Amino acid sequence: MNVQDFKKEFNAVIDFLKTDISQLRTGRATGAMLDSITVETYGSRQPLKAVGTITVADAKTINVEPWDKSQLGAIEKGIRDSGLGINPVNDGKIIRLILPELTSERRQELLKILSQKLESARISIRKVREEAREMVVLEEKEGGMSEDQKFTMFDEVEKLVKEYNEQIKKIAEQKEKEITSV
Repeated sequence: MNVQDFKKEFNAVIDFLKTDISQLRTGRATGAMLDSITVETYGSRQPLKAVGTITVADAKTINVEPWDKSQLGAIEKGIRDSGLGINPVNDGKIIRLILPELTSERRQELLKILSQKLESARISIRKVREEAREMVVLEEKEGGMSEDQKFTMFDEVEKLVKEYNEQIKKIAEQKEKEITSV
């Protein structure tokens, strides 16, 4: 058993966190904001990016150009129902999403949501740590390692946990800066 075996699980937590918070709307338009939106097309739900091209026109505007123009209404409805708080503008060819300025109340709300997502990531890191510790204890009981090796592994796992918690902290600082900058 090696501590590197758990790095993949720690990395998965960080990757999920990055994806999860990329959908939090900041003052700047990004295509990632639309990643969670699904659209009812051809009798099934599909991700928005599977039915059209998403482009960022400028800092406040996102354009969605459907590959099939008959799907404009379904795309517009999917965006409106997504809970992003953006009103789509359908001009018959593309759908424009013009991001309104964030109010101070909305910024505070986004910071609370960010805080919850960060805490979930920290909890996931602790769960991976506990799994690692359980596996080390089990291997020691089965005679696969000595007690000294067990404590060395515990220390290595703790170093990894500290390292990944620092990554979460840096990600948090960056996202908070994005949310609070006007």
